[in-house]
Amino acid sequence: MTAPLVPSAALAPSADDLVRIGEAVLRDLPPPFVDLVGTVPIRVQDFADDATLASLDIESPFDLLGLYHGVPIGEREGGFVPEDVDMIFLYRRPLLDLWCSEDLTLEDVVRHVLIHEIGHHFGLSDDDMERIEADAD
Repeated sequence: MTAPLVPSAALAPSADDLVRIGEAVLRDLPPPFVDLVGTVPIRVQDFADDATLASLDIESPFDLLGLYHGVPIGEREGGFVPEDVDMIFLYRRPLLDLWCSEDLTLEDVVRHVLIHEIGHHFGLSDDDMERIEADAD
């Protein structure tokens, strides 16, 4: 039996690894933020699909790191019944690309993406999200 070409310690984090990191990051966010998001599931894909990229007018799949899928809070009216489950998508390849090009931990990259995706979903400003990120550090 021959040794693997790439040692297991050198393998890129898997989709399951990113789900575990994302769930841990969500649990560690400041209380007001955790209260807003609840227990939204995280789904990891290598890239966003073509329809998602087109709907957001994004040309390169590497330009989308994550997406909160659901109806934004400000657009929900009385008696709102969701048609689908809110979900956070993390896009593995763009996240790993950013992680490799920056002096950040993968947890920091995922935290930044989650805070911004959730924040936009709940109508928070960029200043609000910067404060939340500072509190989470």
